[in-house]
Amino acid sequence: MPFFNRTSKNSRLAVCLAKASAGVLLAGVLSQCTSTPKGDVVVSVKDQKLGIYSTEGKLTKQYVISTSKFGLGDQKGSNRTPLGKHEIIAKIGQGLPAGAVLKSRRWNGEVLKPNAPGRDPIVSRILWLRGMETSNKNAFNRYIYIHGTPEENRLGSPASYGCVRMGMKDVVDLFNSVNIGAKVVITKDHLPPSEPDKPAAKTDSETGTPASAAPGADTAQPIEIARLVPTEGEKKRAEENAVKARRGLFDRAPKEESAATTQPAADAEVAGQTSMKSKKA
Repeated sequence: MPFFNRTSKNSRLAVCLAKASAGVLLAGVLSQCTSTPKGDVVVSVKDQKLGIYSTEGKLTKQYVISTSKFGLGDQKGSNRTPLGKHEIIAKIGQGLPAGAVLKSRRWNGEVLKPNAPGRDPIVSRILWLRGMETSNKNAFNRYIYIHGTPEENRLGSPASYGCVRMGMKDVVDLFNSVNIGAKVVITKDHLPPSEPDKPAAKTDSETGTPASAAPGADTAQPIEIARLVPTEGEKKRAEENAVKARRGLFDRAPKEESAATTQPAADAEVAGQTSMKSKKA
């Protein structure tokens, strides 16, 4: 009889522990659903700001940006900015000057200054996003980028055609701060605050030196992807464009590059090249 009593008590204890574990798990799931998820990069539509977060959840940098003036969504042809979790699938423009005009992801030899009149192309750098959820599965094929814009006077309010726009030099800084595969969360909420700072590293009582720790992922150096080395033809076009700019022939130009003006074949080629290079790196 004592054996059975002990067994029944142990069974009841196991049931209680299982219920407690389930309760903790459910609470964790609910907290994830109700709080803004943190990623390597967070874009706040409400604040019109972009923040870079360390692996410890500390907000290390933030920039003023612009999302779509057409609102939020992932429908093809909508020109809207998709919400949710994304990843950076390609980085384009390494080594180009800030303000370099990227037409179909290639430098056309032209360099613009901030707020150049009548101009609205993609400039400086491109960080190509791929949606990681069913609600943003079209992002890659819609050519949703984080990219530079010459219209810096419009940053801070929705003004794009679906992409996330940044200042000419700000996007270069972001490009150099994140790697291929970095997570990007686009949210309607405010930019999440930094997590409380962790206490200073403990010191060795004998040597007085800081305790050793494995380097964090946020200390990794940026991967060089899709470096665009100008060809002789591009250099010649750059010289011709400089002459035209001095003559005032660049007063008018097409609006920001969109999915309707790109060639899918070229996109697939660029994506394939960058994916292969990232594997080698």
